Amino acid sequence: MKKRNSVQFLRSPLVEDLTASLGRTILGIVMGLITGGILIALSGVNPLVAYGALLRGAFGSSDGISNVLVRASPLLLGGIGVALGIKSGVWNIGMEGYMYLGAIGAAIVGVMPLNLPAAIHILLCFVFASAFAAVWGLIPGYLKAYKGVNEVTATIMMSYIAIYLTNWVVSSLPLVAEEGVFYPMSKKFESSALLPILMKGSSLHPGPFIGIILCLVFYFILNYTSFGFRTKMLGSNPHAARYAGADSKKQIMLIIMIGAIIGGLSGAVEVMGLKRRVYMEFVTGVGYESVAVALLAGGNPIGVILAALFFAALKAGGATMSIETGVSSSMNSIIIALCMIFVIGVGVADGRRVRKADTEKSQDEDVGAKEGN
Repeated sequence: MKKRNSVQFLRSPLVEDLTASLGRTILGIVMGLITGGILIALSGVNPLVAYGALLRGAFGSSDGISNVLVRASPLLLGGIGVALGIKSGVWNIGMEGYMYLGAIGAAIVGVMPLNLPAAIHILLCFVFASAFAAVWGLIPGYLKAYKGVNEVTATIMMSYIAIYLTNWVVSSLPLVAEEGVFYPMSKKFESSALLPILMKGSSLHPGPFIGIILCLVFYFILNYTSFGFRTKMLGSNPHAARYAGADSKKQIMLIIMIGAIIGGLSGAVEVMGLKRRVYMEFVTGVGYESVAVALLAGGNPIGVILAALFFAALKAGGATMSIETGVSSSMNSIIIALCMIFVIGVGVADGRRVRKADTEKSQDEDVGAKEGN
């Protein structure tokens, strides 16, 4: 009986979907690494030696591992925000803008000497970060849901505004800006508003573990709640979602705003755990790397963990690989791009295979029905 239940569980649609999604992610990473290895070999370097140096740089010491985790923190949080949109068919790629707004919200209360216990001050920073980012996400969410404005255009434009708004805040807003500095930055956060360092002598803070927990939480939400069912139904068949009575417009707004809140938390964690203050353009490019993480993960929250750690390991170990072997530092970006291409390619191939199988099944049913008549 137990064996039969185990077989049924392994064959359940949920497990099959998770296996297929993670399989595409792992296959894409492996094929990207193989192709990258070929390019490294063409440059005159043994790819095994190069990848060995990369692994030593990323995982060869406790400092390397902590560096990987710290680099993965914004990618985990940003990646899950984008992945939620992918599951619903909404391209919420304004993660970088949400990070900046979250940092502004955290800074407004983080630099104030409120004389609060650390737990309350940190929570207050997170609340302000979430609120600022939610309001920022409300704008493209409303435009997409009720005005039909393309969410890609809206979120990209909002991100540019967020960057310049942050630049103004850290350079000119008296409440936040540090005076008399050569580079625009905020005042230093109060010690009670800073995330603790988990390993002495490193910069490891709770951010990556918060990101991993949120990935697991959203995996549960997407697969075991009515909100998750509506989200996936909206992404797979919006017409069926409307026919089933789902409020598509409300769902789209919720998804974009939830993604914005997660992005805002990502920005807050980055300034409260690593930067200790808000700098001008402190996360340039990280928001768009989060999009790449979500794409590599195929929108699966568990895959986001794997993809974010992979990206972080490439970034952390890439410097060691470049120094020890002479491989260009741009090889990291090339490998990431190759992995994404392969994951997308495998996904397209799987989609065509499924559509072909569905078509053949439908044709067989039609033939059976005609013969029955």
